[in-house]
Amino acid sequence: MKRKIITTSDGSKTIHIEDWNEQYHSIHGAVQEAYHVFIKSGLTLFKDRSISILEIGFGTGLNALVTCVEAINLGLKVDYIGVEAYPVSLEEIEQLNYIEQLKANSFEDDFRKMHAMAWEESLPITDCFQLHKQCKDFMEIQDVDRFDLVYFDAFGARVQPELWTQDIFSIMYKALKTNGILVTYAAKGSVRRAMQAVNFSVERLPGPPGKREMLRATKL
Repeated sequence: MKRKIITTSDGSKTIHIEDWNEQYHSIHGAVQEAYHVFIKSGLTLFKDRSISILEIGFGTGLNALVTCVEAINLGLKVDYIGVEAYPVSLEEIEQLNYIEQLKANSFEDDFRKMHAMAWEESLPITDCFQLHKQCKDFMEIQDVDRFDLVYFDAFGARVQPELWTQDIFSIMYKALKTNGILVTYAAKGSVRRAMQAVNFSVERLPGPPGKREMLRATKL
């Protein structure tokens, strides 16, 4: 599918898939969305401890990068598993401007390391952030009671409805520990009902720029 790099409203770049008219991140602001959905509504609920995070859709590595940056501020040691079926090319990564937008020059080498490292291996990126990238379909995830937090950042239900089903959220539910949390930019009623059908407790939260609401689900 034809892809191109575009600039979103907050100045940060993302990848646009022309055949789907779909982006890896919100056109209203890639960095803003990452911080609002995954950091503010997810990561900041955990402080001064060790946690395990599963990301559904590693993509450009933006969510991993902002988590790596904020782990220091929150006193966290993070074990981060990023699952991606179709890895982004290094040529595309080199065109993204997340380090500049985040004013995080000290993390530039760390961001490169995230993308240069081999898939299916674990690597310490910083003293408080370890990354393990897995190249596979989301339906192949078999972890049980492993994760404290899930970043659910798959492409939208409009273009990939199969990624927002009861079957997928059952896998997420099993993978989370008790009281574990899943956060996503999505807010569709069908997504909320699919989460509730597998016993998640679901709440609507204010969404990032350009979206009225988002969802946060808890495994009770």
